[in-house]
Parts: sequence; structure tokens; C-alpha cells
Amino acid sequence: MFFLAVLLYFLLACALSWMVLFPAGRAYVARRLELAGGRLQRRVQELARRGSGQAAALGSESAAAVRSGGSFLREHWWSALAALLIMLLPALVAWMSSSRTMVGGFDAPVRETNQQVASLLEGEQLVPPPPLPPMLFTTPEVEVVRPGLVTASRDWALLEKAYAQKLLQAFRIMKEQHGYDMALLEGYRSPERQNALAAQGSNVTNAAAFQSWHQYGLAADCAFLRDGKLVISERDPWAMRGYQLFGEVAESLGLTWGGRWKMMDFGHTELRVEGVRRK
Repeated sequence: MFFLAVLLYFLLACALSWMVLFPAGRAYVARRLELAGGRLQRRVQELARRGSGQAAALGSESAAAVRSGGSFLREHWWSALAALLIMLLPALVAWMSSSRTMVGGFDAPVRETNQQVASLLEGEQLVPPPPLPPMLFTTPEVEVVRPGLVTASRDWALLEKAYAQKLLQAFRIMKEQHGYDMALLEGYRSPERQNALAAQGSNVTNAAAFQSWHQYGLAADCAFLRDGKLVISERDPWAMRGYQLFGEVAESLGLTWGGRWKMMDFGHTELRVEGVRRK
């Protein structure tokens, strides 16, 4: 079938080329059309002069014109066939192409789904890091800066999902782009713990229960890991540089950074959601 179509296309191309490229072919076709058109025009003019009463004659003359056109087609049937096939060729080729994909079980191949690309399109869900040993939060260095931190919650599941993903993304960027390993110090905070911290004074927090985003799983305090130890103090130049970078990364992800507050809290970030926190 394919070779037959190629052969027909070749023959049609030759015929069309003779009519289009060679002056003799163009002249012949043009003259025949001119003669047929002239005869038809003369008949119409003659009938118009005779008036409306010659409608029958008009019909006969139209029939004569049709017979003349038919005579021309019979004499040059191959030209007419070539023109017709050329007009139908695109549809014929499209039909043949579609038929080949449905006959004999040769369906169009289905590409295997790229799971990595699919996960990126759907939004990659980052996984929290393994829990840190409790002893890291009881060292003298940590107790000086954040006493009682060992009892704080570091359960990622208690954080609001959207906020947890932004925070994990910040952790990844800090590691991959800046070389800092991050650690979650405290995430969700119960109302009782919030009130207990507020009772310690304004140097710890000014927020009572339900006045902090911690109670809604929308805030967390973070620090750094270096040589297997927690580094929290801003007096450490390496840690202070890390806090500055962490603030830039967090803000680029749409989080609020505590390092810009009057009472600066460099390791704190939160995701503010309208209508959630009590005034």
C-alpha cells in the first residue's frame, strides 16, 4: 500500500509539473478554458437579450456548457484525476498513518513514567532527619543558653505540614549551599510550657499561652551541629554567620525570621497564617 501511494504521488507530480512548468501545457489548458468560458459567456448574453421568456433556452444552453465541460474532462481525464488526487492526498496519508497504529496490535508505545520528574511536578515531600540523642541538649554549653531544652518537643509530626516542609527546605539549602547542618531545638510548644517560659521574664519570651505561633505548630527554634555538638550561642562567629544565612534562606521561603525583631531571636522562624493565632 505504501509503495502504491508513492507511485501514484510520483505520477501525479509529473502530470502537475507538465501543466505548471511547461509553457505548452499551461497554454493548452488555458486555451481550452478560455474557449469554454467564451462560449458560455456568449450564450448568456444572447439569452439576456431575448428576455426572461427564454428560460428554457437558458437551460439548454447551460446543458450544452455542461456537456462541453464534460467533453473537456473526458479528453483530459488524467489531469482532472491528478488534481483530485492531489487534493485528497493529505487526507489519504493521514488515514493510512492512523490505521497503521490500530491494526495488528501495533499500538503507539507508552513511555514509562519518570517517578523523579513526577514527584517534582507534584511537589517533593521532604522527610525529617532522624531524632538527635537527648544528651546533646543537656551539655553545659546548651544549658547556659537554653536551660530546660531537653524537655522541649522536637516532634516534626506536630508541626503544621506546610511549615514543616518550608523548614526542611531551609535545612536542605543550608546544608547544600552553605555547608551548615541544622538541628531542630523546639517545635510545637504546649500552652503550659509557654506560660512557664513567659514566667521566667521578658528576656525569655513576652508571649503567653496562645500568643505564640509555637502553640499552633507554625514556629520552631533551630541551631547548628558542628563536630557532633549543638552550637547555639550567637557569640560564636561561625554560628552567627550561619544565623544570618539561615534568616536569608527562611525569608526567601516565605517565613518570618526572628532575627529582625527588637528582641532578636536568630534561630526562630514562623509561618504566619491569618486568622489562626489568638490576639
